[in-house]
Amino acid sequence: MGRMTFAGYPRAGGKVGVRNFLTIIPTVFCVNEVAAALGDRIPGSKPLLHNSGCCELKPDLDRTRDILSGLIANPNVGGCLIISLGCEGVDYKDLLDTAHQEGKPAFHAELQDEGGMTACIERCIREIPALLEEMRSVSRSEFSASNIVMGIKCGSSDTSSGLAANPAVGRVTDRLIESGGRVIFGETTEIIGAEHILAERCVDDTIKDALLNMVSQVEERVKRAGVDMRGSQPTPGNIRGGLTTIEEKSLGAICKAGAAPIAGVLGYGQSTKDQGLFVMDSPGKENEIMTGLASAGANLIVFTTGGGAPQGFPIVPVIKVASNPQKVRMMREHIDVDASGLFEATSSLDEISEKIWNMMLDVASGSMTRAETLGYDKTIGIYTMNPSI
Repeated sequence: MGRMTFAGYPRAGGKVGVRNFLTIIPTVFCVNEVAAALGDRIPGSKPLLHNSGCCELKPDLDRTRDILSGLIANPNVGGCLIISLGCEGVDYKDLLDTAHQEGKPAFHAELQDEGGMTACIERCIREIPALLEEMRSVSRSEFSASNIVMGIKCGSSDTSSGLAANPAVGRVTDRLIESGGRVIFGETTEIIGAEHILAERCVDDTIKDALLNMVSQVEERVKRAGVDMRGSQPTPGNIRGGLTTIEEKSLGAICKAGAAPIAGVLGYGQSTKDQGLFVMDSPGKENEIMTGLASAGANLIVFTTGGGAPQGFPIVPVIKVASNPQKVRMMREHIDVDASGLFEATSSLDEISEKIWNMMLDVASGSMTRAETLGYDKTIGIYTMNPSI
């Protein structure tokens, strides 16, 4: 059976974190610079800079609030510092409420009330030591692998992705679910053409209908735009890598989800307490889907790549798995698990999946991913549907 435990941080409500970050949350893009400056001055903090929070239609403002709340609730967050401007659309009180409900220490400062950036930063620096002390009183304990909530994603995919890296991750997906864990996957545009296969795995007709409707809505949005989807999906890099149609890309992409039954369909960033395999309606764009996965509660992300996508994520460690032999050699500093042995006849699919499994438990216990070591983990993105007004 192999290793089945990791050392994580206990959180309220039975959640378990694999990191213990102070998260700095700007309610609106107007205070990103304050959050970034605080991140530079507070060791172990993670500012979540974004481009939302004001001058948007209500559905997008609501989404921004919900995603920021979901990021605060993520089990890798031990405490949060909320920075507001004072005239934006997102109300900081909603974010503070989330922190309190999750049992996490939190502090809020408002730029306009403090009299500017310098005063706001100095106030936060004075107040933050007590918050950090409370966060650091929580230590790692041993937990079952069933407490891992794994988000899965692929990026810069090529033909090797669907033949090696994705199937290997699919075996990890099945193993984690068999162990009682939760796995979330998405990228709705990269399900198109393979949705009928996933639909047959849904546990009931309601979930099956929700999955098919999710895909059809994306197709309708593309039709309304009146443009060819190629160039966006598949991307130019996908096409150079041999994936010339969305169907080819989708058939390889869904291999990450293994063979387990699909227990539910989630909205973008929506969390669930249930165990099993879930599909999240989400875009393929790296920073936006990883933000959605983190908001949905993923405490770890496994990300397969053909060409060598380097992105990590601020509050969730991202394990990069690559199987293209040439790209693994060229992009080695960004790759955590080398799955190219399948093509070079030096590794089996079982051996590669075992490497991913062990890496997952190591990272969950505190080992750093390549993206974390390089600091290639600064970007988030909130997926919105309407233009600013």
